[in-house]
Amino acid sequence: MRTLKKLLPLLCAPIFLAGCVSTVTNLTPSQQRRNDNGLYPIEFAWDTRQETIRPQSLTPYVVVGMDSYPMRPTSMMSNRWESVIPVPATENFVHYHFKVDYEYNAIKKPNKGSKLSQGYTLEIVDK
Repeated sequence: MRTLKKLLPLLCAPIFLAGCVSTVTNLTPSQQRRNDNGLYPIEFAWDTRQETIRPQSLTPYVVVGMDSYPMRPTSMMSNRWESVIPVPATENFVHYHFKVDYEYNAIKKPNKGSKLSQGYTLEIVDK
């Protein structure tokens, strides 16, 4: 019985963590045609079951190397975000990932959190 009491928090942890899952889904095609202005659209969807997140505090970025580009909400969608990233004409590939900063409700005051996505690659193909 004593062992069961010690194991109970460990057994309940997956259930608790499953309720707080946040996912970032890349909506950008893996290939885009090279264009004259060198700017390429990037888009992702944010889904979460964490009810304590303050939606108005979401601040997403697309990160390319050491540069971060702010993203804006996609019109008429509540969970999608978009931006454009520059890709020099001499490059055929760009590696990027998403970062979402947010606040969530806590007992005394809101806390800050952040979610990083996996890495993605965009291939720029000639016309």
